Amino acid sequence: KKTDKPDMIIIDDEKALRLLLKEYFKDKFNVTPLQTGHGCMDYMYTNPLPKVAIIDLGLPDVSGLELITGLRKESKWDNLVIVVLSSREASTDRIAALRAGADDYLQKPFNPEELEVRISAIFRRMDRHVAVPA
Repeated sequence: KKTDKPDMIIIDDEKALRLLLKEYFKDKFNVTPLQTGHGCMDYMYTNPLPKVAIIDLGLPDVSGLELITGLRKESKWDNLVIVVLSSREASTDRIAALRAGADDYLQKPFNPEELEVRISAIFRRMDRHVAVPA
């Protein structure tokens, strides 16, 4: 059922993680779990813009980086908050994800509460509309 809660999509091939996050965020978001990058793009073209996308870098069909790049190519999706959840530890992976357009990066295993406060912090910054010097 639709409510006035904002929409969140979770793109991860681990079913247990999708279910965990859906349960964790159910009071604050309408959560739609998706398994693949193609599923994510189908969702984006056929639904209202979600507020948040949580994306794993290791998807079965396209890389998470390709998915982020594709999402950032569409200016109508500029306000989508993208947070990467990945087991990849290398700083090069974090840098690549942030350069591709992710707003934040959290390494697995992670604490869902940390994910929640990071998302809240991004919203706070967006609400201020403060231009940050490059």
